[in-house]
Amino acid sequence: MKKSDFLFIAFIAAIFLPFIFIDSLYSSYMKFNSDHGMVMAFIKFAILSTSGELLGLRISTGKYFSKGFGVAPRAIVWGILGICINAAMIVFSSGVPALLGYLGMENIQAVQNGGMSAGKVITAFCISVFMNCTFGPVFMTFHKITDTHILGCGGSLKALITPIRMGYIMKNLNWEVQWNFVFKKTIPFFWFPAHTVTFLLPDNMRALFAALLGVVLGVLLAVAARMKSR
Repeated sequence: MKKSDFLFIAFIAAIFLPFIFIDSLYSSYMKFNSDHGMVMAFIKFAILSTSGELLGLRISTGKYFSKGFGVAPRAIVWGILGICINAAMIVFSSGVPALLGYLGMENIQAVQNGGMSAGKVITAFCISVFMNCTFGPVFMTFHKITDTHILGCGGSLKALITPIRMGYIMKNLNWEVQWNFVFKKTIPFFWFPAHTVTFLLPDNMRALFAALLGVVLGVLLAVAARMKSR
């Protein structure tokens, strides 16, 4: 392990450990999370998902930072995307059970609010499938576009105020990889089960867990890229 690895671990520990060992801090977090869910979604994704990308970069290149990567603009974009993800989870976690009730599934509210059961798992799975088959591909594609845009701006903060060349970037995306790997493999084999777990959690834990999933996926993609290059 390098010195940078210890610094990265120390950074992550500094974020989480105070909330574990200081009850008053954890209580304050839970209250603020309840009162300002969208603000916390921004913060969680800005920190955790960006950290996941840095960890993925470390695995794939041996370094946490590279020229043009753009940690600051990526963090801000991740924060904005986090708000969108939180909004999507609210919409789908309400809308899909309503659809299931319309289709004949009984006692949806009781199932969702009750203990673990087959019905609760099925409902969570359905929410995950609906969200990842509709919102998911749009989100993933837009995220790829923003990453490309940030790299094209040299990783500087000017990427946030420079108009995105949507047509040009979309035309030059590797759609074979986007379709055959990102959509056809990560969605059914990672995001379906991962978000099923997400929707089994209490409402106030979902955004945090979703942000942590971004860290896990960043690591998995980096490992896959290294194995493919070998």
